[in-house]
Amino acid sequence: MTMSSYDLKAFYNTRLGRAARRIINDRISEIWEDCKGMRVMGCGYAVPYLRNLMPGAERCFAIMHAHSGVHHWPSTSNAQNLVALSDQFDLPIETNSIDRVIIIHDLEHSEHINQNLAEIWRGLKSSGRVIVIVPNRSGFWARSDKNPFGQGRPFSTNQLCKLLRDNKFIHERTEEALFMPPLSYAPILRLAQTFENIGKTAFPIVSGVHIVEASKQLYARADKGSGSAIVTKAKRGLIPKPAISNRS
Repeated sequence: MTMSSYDLKAFYNTRLGRAARRIINDRISEIWEDCKGMRVMGCGYAVPYLRNLMPGAERCFAIMHAHSGVHHWPSTSNAQNLVALSDQFDLPIETNSIDRVIIIHDLEHSEHINQNLAEIWRGLKSSGRVIVIVPNRSGFWARSDKNPFGQGRPFSTNQLCKLLRDNKFIHERTEEALFMPPLSYAPILRLAQTFENIGKTAFPIVSGVHIVEASKQLYARADKGSGSAIVTKAKRGLIPKPAISNRS
């Protein structure tokens, strides 16, 4: 089941949603301390996590996909809209034009994940990086359908890292977040940070989400070949000498 952009907006306006946003934003800030002068794009439903990256960024915008719909953002009446509606496989961005991408509420709903990641890879610069946030299949949040992380297909860390590697991304680091139960009870929300501090070291397997940073891989991995005993001898060719500059 895919939640609409308005359902996601409503969730992040709840007490539980605000707590989840605060915790995940803290993790993102630990990974990307500064995005000064960079172009930052959010894919899926990333608007709750873009505002903290806006100061200093050259530009910051979000892409929402057709299956979930779109709404105006930022929500202030006089603010210029920074959201576009797009097909997952045809993003309205130039090739090699984006420095940073946040992907959340996206891959777990995609029926063609490889094509989706290939389009994001196309838009990234050679030094570009992505943060992918997906539900943890072993966590409590994936077992409750009353929150967005309980929708779609959850992942294990190995599944996500393999998926990124198969799509020419290089794994950089993995963080875990949302160790508190997905409940709106006030005592639990007040102890949210305590759950995070304990869970990171004692119970990482039960985190609500995986947060994986990856970078763009420019060159394909070397193929092992067919294993044939027949080796074709390379033809001898000429190697041009470098031009000699005339200095006065």
